[in-house]
Amino acid sequence: MKEMQLLTENYLSHCLYQKNLNPKTIKAYSIDLKQFIEFLEDSKIEINKIGISTYITHIHKIFKPKTIKRKIACLKAFFNYLEYEEILDKNPFTRLNIKFKEPSTLPRTIPINNLEKILSIVYAEISKNDSTEFQLNAIYRDIAVLELLFATGARVSELCSLSNHDVDLINKIILITGKGSKERIVQIGNDDVIAALTAYRDRFYSDIEQSGFFFVNRLKNRLSEQSIRFMINKYVDKAGITNHITPHMFRHSFATLLLEEDVDIRYIQKLLGHSSITTTQIYTHVSSTKQKYILTAKHPRNKIIINKG
Repeated sequence: MKEMQLLTENYLSHCLYQKNLNPKTIKAYSIDLKQFIEFLEDSKIEINKIGISTYITHIHKIFKPKTIKRKIACLKAFFNYLEYEEILDKNPFTRLNIKFKEPSTLPRTIPINNLEKILSIVYAEISKNDSTEFQLNAIYRDIAVLELLFATGARVSELCSLSNHDVDLINKIILITGKGSKERIVQIGNDDVIAALTAYRDRFYSDIEQSGFFFVNRLKNRLSEQSIRFMINKYVDKAGITNHITPHMFRHSFATLLLEEDVDIRYIQKLLGHSSITTTQIYTHVSSTKQKYILTAKHPRNKIIINKG
């Protein structure tokens, strides 16, 4: 098994330095491969079709479908790498039929009136007379974070990873680096959002320059995803909203509300950084407001006139 451990280390290095995968993905792959090797050792199974099938049955008993899907994808990629490098003569995944139905979960969105409440609450914090300069700076940063989450539909990890050079407030564009290090440019078309980002940058200019990241914490380091989650919870509570709201729900709301405004789904796909339109199409099942409008105003039944006399 020492040989397998060495092969996994080489593969992870390949993923990091040649495929340029996200460190979080590398960490997940590392865990997946370690679990696979441990299963091989404990079960005394061989690396062949039967062994892979036995392992897949094993993880179905333990993990949720989304995790299982990732673990299988990780193993497939690993064995494809071994086959390509001619370390393996035969890939055990060849002609292995793996199918399982992953339950579809619709993305949860934030009603626009609740978005308005959250933003109104945080803007109102500026005018409080008892705020210290430190607290006021934090409020301006919170406004910038919330506005940018909703303005771009960025993942919270993407937002926290923005460098000071990724945010161009003169040309009103944000360069976002997504999954697989894929870059996309999102325009900021709202003046209030630009004003919020400008006000934040002016207050944190030296800290931003020092850290290299656009969003920084009080220690002048990169702002963490967890800090943003805590911040959102704080303003949700202040707004009297009982629903649990996560940073990712801003992304879902961004996509759904654009769809309801008749924005082409392929534009939304590019804005979200989805590599496949299939991923974006889930939002077509969420937009109940648009569906109601279509079935009320556009349904051909409206053209049928029946004489009931």
